[in-house]
Amino acid sequence: MKYVILIHANPDPWGHPTSRYNPEGRALPAEYHEKADREFEALLGELSASGEFVTAEALADPASATLYGWSPEGHLVTDGPYAETKEQLAGFFLIDCETRERAEEIAARFAQPGGVVELRPVMWPGGDDQ
Repeated sequence: MKYVILIHANPDPWGHPTSRYNPEGRALPAEYHEKADREFEALLGELSASGEFVTAEALADPASATLYGWSPEGHLVTDGPYAETKEQLAGFFLIDCETRERAEEIAARFAQPGGVVELRPVMWPGGDDQ
């Protein structure tokens, strides 16, 4: 089953990896980030080797977004960001796992200082929302 891992963060300035650009991450020593980078590369290698990695993308600054809405009078176009919240969607990973437990194990490894990771099953026509 496919799952999306959504990375929410509030880097300032916007940048990736987001943990290097938020207050929590900046408070950590360089050694922490170097170790985290090695562990992340190892995780991506593991997911690629197992066939669980499908795709991933980092997203640009939410301020660069354009929003398209609908109303009976016509389409509405406004500048982003969409959410009026502190954390924004910074990127996503699409994985394909045998079980939800495995997806949860992987998602937990994406947790980072100053960010939130969301795991959500991917829907398909006629599929369950579990």
